[in-house]
Amino acid sequence: MSGRVFTGERGAPLNPPRGLCWLRVIANDAGLLPIRLHDLRHCAATFALTAGTDIKVVQAMLGHKNQSNTADIYTSVLPEVAFEAAERTAALIPRSSNR
Repeated sequence: MSGRVFTGERGAPLNPPRGLCWLRVIANDAGLLPIRLHDLRHCAATFALTAGTDIKVVQAMLGHKNQSNTADIYTSVLPEVAFEAAERTAALIPRSSNR
């Protein structure tokens, strides 16, 4: 296993223009609008965070130098993450048993 995400049939690194060509063909065949590799990276990070993946794991996935970069870029666009955090925080507040 090469550890690479995209390889040729024998595991060698893809030539970037060829990889982009394949991406266009795959997106077109799937009926999707054209998408850039950077967009796929952004989607992967956003979906991972929405699924509850720890920010440190996403930082490592993306190769960011520090966690604050990842948080600055991705968590501000996730209302679901903010809502879940608020719900978890509210759940910590003691409630009266008289309700």
